[in-house]
Amino acid sequence: MQSAAEEITPQWLTQTLNEAGFTGVVQKVTWQRIGAGQVGENARFFLSGKGDIPATVVGKFPSTDPISKQTGVQLLNYARECWFYRDLDATVRVKTPTVYGIEFDDQTHDFVILMEDLAPGFQIDQMAAANVDQAKLALEQLAGLHGPRWADPTLREHPLAQPPPVADDDTPLYCMLQPDFVERYGARLSEAELQAVHDIGETHKIAKPYDGEVTLIHVDYRLDNMIFGGPRPLTILDWQSINLGCAFQDVSYFMGTSLEPDIRKRHEQALVKFYLDALTKYHITISFEQAWHLYRRHAQAGLNMAVIASMIVGETDRGNDMFMTMAKRSIAMCHDLETAALLLT
Repeated sequence: MQSAAEEITPQWLTQTLNEAGFTGVVQKVTWQRIGAGQVGENARFFLSGKGDIPATVVGKFPSTDPISKQTGVQLLNYARECWFYRDLDATVRVKTPTVYGIEFDDQTHDFVILMEDLAPGFQIDQMAAANVDQAKLALEQLAGLHGPRWADPTLREHPLAQPPPVADDDTPLYCMLQPDFVERYGARLSEAELQAVHDIGETHKIAKPYDGEVTLIHVDYRLDNMIFGGPRPLTILDWQSINLGCAFQDVSYFMGTSLEPDIRKRHEQALVKFYLDALTKYHITISFEQAWHLYRRHAQAGLNMAVIASMIVGETDRGNDMFMTMAKRSIAMCHDLETAALLLT
């Protein structure tokens, strides 16, 4: 199967696009890499030929970095993304790219997802930040993911809805990787930030797991995985971590990683209320008090991702800067919301 951009041929594109409803023939294809994914690779393909074919399409493939690819296989990232597009996408109301074809090898986890090109949409760099209007767009889409399958018991039946194995004992993965994270990034963190990394690690050892209602959650809901504009106001990408969990994990993760801390502090209660209003479209009603408690409880989500993901994917300069941005913003959120103390009670 075609599992890398350089393996894509005009013949394969013709067959895949014809099966998706196009009637033309691809005669020539060129491509270029796009994006800065840590676990997957993306490429834009430029097509020429006869009849009804798009001028450009985008393909997603396993990472070319062996460490990142191993992570994608072991954590079932590639299997989860194909599962989402094949089985879940049509059951939720979040805006996603139109997919023309999916191939997935159950044995090797090699895969290809061929989808529409979202140009001229734009991506906001993770080291930059969303404004309040962009945050509202993101939270509205998040309600469209969470609401339709809220507390749906059938979701638990699928094997990919279970957490993947990540350790051989009961030690939280965050705590296992925290020393390596501190060794790599300690010089870029203040003493207060290093203490926060430690404090959140302590909460992982004793905090009770969330046992409330669950729904589909994106898990990595941040700016790098969003395209603003283009075919629609906002399109959500990168479904490699789709799983079941508390909806406010996604809300807190987005707010903590994708807004500047001062903007988040100033607007976060209003934005949480905006999200709750969006949920009512799906007949989900939650009090602000309950929502605020869960929002505070999951404020460490961005720091969790920064600590864990930075240690299990291939290291890059851009990745290092991104993980530092995510960690520092999330630490500020945990401080503002007194998350560590909340988790210890």
